[in-house]
Amino acid sequence: MQAELTPLFIPGGFGPMELGVILLLAILLFGANKIPKLARSTGEAMGEFQKGREKVESELEEMRESGNYDDSAGGDDEFVDTEPVTNEDETDVETETN
Repeated sequence: MQAELTPLFIPGGFGPMELGVILLLAILLFGANKIPKLARSTGEAMGEFQKGREKVESELEEMRESGNYDDSAGGDDEFVDTEPVTNEDETDVETETN
């Protein structure tokens, strides 16, 4: 699964004027000194996310190839009844009062 990259300048998308306005607003909001720090921290976060995603994908691929699945993670081995238990006496009392 490879993510597709879309080009920056697509018809009907952001043009150079719109990108310039966005950049100007970012400079006004964050200040010229904080923008490089913000971009760096965003890039680092994206890199960490990418590494984590690749690690999970490789582990899933290894599991598929080896055929070893962890059955304890949500298997339907045992049915657990979640309905509340009521006595017949309780239901009789409710119907008599109505």
